[in-house]
Amino acid sequence: MESGKNNTIVIIPSYNEARTIGGIVLDIVRMGLSVLVIDDGSTDNTERAALDNGALVLRNRKNIGKGFSVREGVKYVILKTNFEWVVIMDGDGQHHTEDIPGLMKATEQEVKPDIVIGNRMLETKTMPSIRYITNKFMSWLISGICRQYIPDTQCGYRLINVNALKKLKLTSKKYDIESETLILAAEMKMKITSVPIQTIYGAEVSKIKPIRDMAKFCMLIYRHHFKRKP
Repeated sequence: MESGKNNTIVIIPSYNEARTIGGIVLDIVRMGLSVLVIDDGSTDNTERAALDNGALVLRNRKNIGKGFSVREGVKYVILKTNFEWVVIMDGDGQHHTEDIPGLMKATEQEVKPDIVIGNRMLETKTMPSIRYITNKFMSWLISGICRQYIPDTQCGYRLINVNALKKLKLTSKKYDIESETLILAAEMKMKITSVPIQTIYGAEVSKIKPIRDMAKFCMLIYRHHFKRKP
């Protein structure tokens, strides 16, 4: 079955996003979709802002990481709900809620994808140079590992079938969750497709730490690719 309002939930991992999370949740609720916010140990009013605008909120006792929060949200959906599709998006305003229908529409094709991932690389004028270079390199590398072209592997805005999520043994706690999901899905011959989304960059401060996250990414590649080769 394709993704629709009644069988799709939006998971938003958030850390200190009180400024933006309320408006994002409200927009999604007005679209008729359910929202699950994972508050990753925020020290501001992220939890209250999400609750006040119609989200269900799970809260980590301390800040652990985006990957861990995504996994907690997925676990809740699998064990506690009957939703068939999960949209995963950020809570800092970089992902526009207007792009959700485009992700969902991609599931209407006859051979349905397991993962629909947003592609920001068609319009990159506002993308910071370091992010553009990093995204191009990482997408080239991950596409090679997955043996299929994925134009924006680092985009965290994606729609995933819950049955596919049940099969993926995700372990990442940080931002490498995006790459790990694609690598594992490709290993299981799942169908991955991409759709264009808007590129939004404002005054927000990126939580990505290049050196630390690159080290984690290298470990991820070793763990899920080279280590498994005979």
